[in-house]
Order: sequence, then structure tokens, then C-alpha cells
Amino acid sequence: MFYLLYVPLLQPGEIQEGRTMGTFLNRSRKFLGKAVLPTAVLAGLLAFTGTPRALAYDDDCQRRIARADYKLHEAAERHGWDSRQADHWRHELHEARERCWRERHRWWDEDGRRWHTDHDWDDRDHDRH
Repeated sequence: MFYLLYVPLLQPGEIQEGRTMGTFLNRSRKFLGKAVLPTAVLAGLLAFTGTPRALAYDDDCQRRIARADYKLHEAAERHGWDSRQADHWRHELHEARERCWRERHRWWDEDGRRWHTDHDWDDRDHDRH
């Protein structure tokens, strides 16, 4: 495409501000230079906003199961495996595993220190310790 630009004829040594092609190009470069950085920053922010949320969910799920597992062991140590306190934390452990399974189809095995992708936990697995 050809653009017709009005550039008045200047006499040698005559300078008119804002009327030359060089001034037009300098202004265009400045504008593009100022627009590129904010655009790149915005694109970077939008590209990486979803990733931490998924990782945070896995950390939250793992933390809930690990806490319930720890509290179950603690209750069993203090009150016995058949105590009311141990039953409470056994129930909390089951609920934490169910929540992870329902939302992500995987659950954290605190004793094995790994994720499981099968619905294969035993609610009474801590009774054998």
C-alpha cells in the first residue's frame, strides 16, 4: 500500500517542527516502544495465572491428608487405636481422601509419600500400626 504524506517543501536551513518525515517516524517509534513493554508484561501475567492455582490445590489436598494422618497417629498414641479421638481423625482422614478423589481423581498417601490414581485406600489401614 502506498500512503501519500504531505511533506511541505522546505528551503535549505529551514526547520519546521512536526512537519518532517523524520519527526513522524520518531514519534511512531516512541509510541511503539512504549506500547510493547506493557503488552508483553500483560501477556506474561495472563499466561501464567492458571498454573499456580492447580499447584496450590494439590498442595492443599496433600496438606489436608497429611494433617489428618498425623492427628490420627497422635490420637492413637495418646488414647489408643480404638479411642473416640482416633475414630474422629480416622473419619477426617477418610473425608480428606474422598475430597481429593472427588475433585482430582487422586489422593495422597502420606505413609508411602506418593499420589495414588486409584480409589484403593483402606479406611482401616491405620489399625494395623
